[in-house]
Amino acid sequence: MFEVKIPERWQKMMLFQVATEQKISNKNVHHQNLLSLSYGKIKRKDINTHGGLLPNSFDTYQIVHVGNIILRLTDLQNDHKSLRVGLVTETGIITSAYTCLKPRENILPSFLYFVLHAYDIKKFFYGMGGGVRQSIGYSDIRKIFLPVPPLDEQEKIVRYLDKKTSDMTKFIDAKKKQVELLEELKRSIISNAVTNGLFGDKTPDTWKDLKLFQIATEQKISNKKVHNQNLLSLSYGKIKRKDINTSDGLLPANFDNYQIVQEGNIILRLTDLQNDHKSLRVGLATETGIITSAYLCLKIFGNHYPKFFYYVLHNYDVAKKFYGMGSGVRQSLGYKDIRRIKIFVPPLWEQKEISDYLDAECSRIENLIEALKKEISLVEELRKSLISEVVTGKIDVRELI
Repeated sequence: MFEVKIPERWQKMMLFQVATEQKISNKNVHHQNLLSLSYGKIKRKDINTHGGLLPNSFDTYQIVHVGNIILRLTDLQNDHKSLRVGLVTETGIITSAYTCLKPRENILPSFLYFVLHAYDIKKFFYGMGGGVRQSIGYSDIRKIFLPVPPLDEQEKIVRYLDKKTSDMTKFIDAKKKQVELLEELKRSIISNAVTNGLFGDKTPDTWKDLKLFQIATEQKISNKKVHNQNLLSLSYGKIKRKDINTSDGLLPANFDNYQIVQEGNIILRLTDLQNDHKSLRVGLATETGIITSAYLCLKIFGNHYPKFFYYVLHNYDVAKKFYGMGSGVRQSLGYKDIRRIKIFVPPLWEQKEISDYLDAECSRIENLIEALKKEISLVEELRKSLISEVVTGKIDVRELI
């Protein structure tokens, strides 16, 4: 990464010259301030929590101190998104699976953190690992080169980056809050429209109180003899085309066991409910294609408009009403489990009117959300670039502080 030219007043040093590996066992100390590395931050974690896989005792954990730098260099083959470097701001304990560095006297801990963070966001550590879990340790990274300015310049770099990255983080957090509010607004608009119609605050008397099985049947059309090649997937609540020849993802050798879906079908992914509480699980098919048979395919029948009932089931989805209904090891649901859910059904003309209204409102809100996400992405990239350029000396901050 740092094969770039650095200022003449700087040195190029190996990691072992600026930091040592620290290993302090918690076995006889029994420290109780549990820490974790999350999104590039070292945070406190409730030692009594039932969430996550915590051990019966913390004797095998390591003690870390203010100024230590933690690197999570395990399982590199699976997770290419997480931030893997954090700076310790209080004494506590953390899993011994992580590498703990102690900066030497000539190195400011916050500066070394920014340098290793720059490595991290450039995904430098990936591909270095060995073994089944693709893990590396201090011995694997001890000879990586780092740019090292004089101590007084390290201090100026840290002050500059602390200020700039803090401002950028505040901007990003504000934009993310706006996204959350718009998402909530969209959910509220959908919920109100499919429950009360467009002009009231309660369910109209003209609407029927029906069960799902009175509106939709489960459709199962095998692809075994058809060999349709238009592969579809359910992603973020949308049914999208997927390259059938892609090597990305776990695709089967053939698609005979897939099911055919048609325009107007509603697809529900009601498997693995105990693990994933974030994904959107309901989508509307807009073309004929094939999708995994693990998903439930509904065919709307009679005097009913499929898109309206997509919005109804989407409302169930975002309200997380499917969770807790499942059974079995993987907490899965089938048609028989949801066939009796209650649905308020307006006349056909009103179903179409509500659907058209929701299409327009959701599109407007989604466009606003997309614009905000682009702003967030641009500032995140700017932050990454700024850190990299400052810690390599491309930007001289001495006169900027």
